[in-house]
Amino acid sequence: QVQLVESGGGLVQPGGSLRLSCAASGSIFSILNMGWYRQAPGKERELVATITMGTGSANYADSVKGRFTLSRGDAKGVVHLQMNSLEPEDTAVYFCNGYIRPYGSEYKYYWGQGTQVTVSS
Repeated sequence: QVQLVESGGGLVQPGGSLRLSCAASGSIFSILNMGWYRQAPGKERELVATITMGTGSANYADSVKGRFTLSRGDAKGVVHLQMNSLEPEDTAVYFCNGYIRPYGSEYKYYWGQGTQVTVSS
């Protein structure tokens, strides 16, 4: 019954900012990593950023380095993706991902349902 819920998507002008949040919930024993992927219409889903939950160390796709920041939230199992200097090319559905071990099971990857980000003037 592990689930990931995204929030914070919307419409923003080029150069603007948006913050996405993802919250993991359910019968969770441990979370090793969480991250964000995105998928634009007609394109393959691509990795945006990942973070190691124990250390807070984040990695980013080259296309978003210097513009996006992935961080852990104050609450357990929560991450935030701060997106600055947004470009039309950032328009996509953004999906939260987590490598999570539920109670009574093994680690596996879980996905949120996605949140739409549209960058347009």
